[in-house]
Amino acid sequence: MTGHEIAFAAAGTLTVAAGALAVTSRQVVHAALWLVVSLLGLAGCYLVLGAELVALVQVLVYVGAVVVLVVFALMLTRAPTATNDDASVGPVQRMLAAAVAAGTTSLLLSVLLPVARRQRIRQAGSETMAEQIFSTWVWPFELISVLLIAALVAALAITRERS
Repeated sequence: MTGHEIAFAAAGTLTVAAGALAVTSRQVVHAALWLVVSLLGLAGCYLVLGAELVALVQVLVYVGAVVVLVVFALMLTRAPTATNDDASVGPVQRMLAAAVAAGTTSLLLSVLLPVARRQRIRQAGSETMAEQIFSTWVWPFELISVLLIAALVAALAITRERS
């Protein structure tokens, strides 16, 4: 194994473990913080693959904006941060959820692995990436930013209404 493969495996393992902890955490703030770790691990995967621009966008947009927005909205709405026993599920539901997750994972792997073996990885030039971002994908990025601002304003309005 090369150093790149070891670094990719380490970043991938960190990402998967933090993602699992984000989903299984009973406290909302802890789940948001594990989401930060998971997204940073994904940015590390992008760095190892040589996609520095995608890693930078990952950190700036998701870690720097989305997660901060989630934590800010939690603080504004005064959501309960402690564990909630009313929302807990029994062992039957957990086993069913694990079976559905395993089935979905196996289905995705059975479809994606043969496709990945056939495809040859090609490196896109920086001009091609810039053309796509600033021509094809500029409106989706703008719409997402408007959606995030609307969510922040709505959280602020809900908080002001209760006071």
